[in-house]
Amino acid sequence: MADAAINRHLPLTSPVFHILLALADGSRHGYAIMKEIARHTGGELQMGAGTLYGSIQRLMDLGWVVEAAAPTPETVRDEKRRYYRLTPYGRRVLGAEVRRLENVVRVAHATKGVPKAAKA
Repeated sequence: MADAAINRHLPLTSPVFHILLALADGSRHGYAIMKEIARHTGGELQMGAGTLYGSIQRLMDLGWVVEAAAPTPETVRDEKRRYYRLTPYGRRVLGAEVRRLENVVRVAHATKGVPKAAKA
């Protein structure tokens, strides 16, 4: 699909962006997605199960995420977990959003009067 088809979905909501980002490294189950989002946001975004699974269902309906085969289960709990992964199209949408955000930051840094981010 053309970039215009992807761009019509932008900007992504924060939950959608972080779910896609959490799946960028590979398949994860829901709880692992929640933990990864909390980790890469420094705990600033704590996603609840309702938001997570509602968003995942919408992402599946859009064809951005699919259910993935579970790795070999280590426990009975693992057997019941559903795993998710990005589709190639979902990866393209994530990439487009990252580029959009990079441009927003570039413009902000180039704008006089906008304070620079503090170094961590």
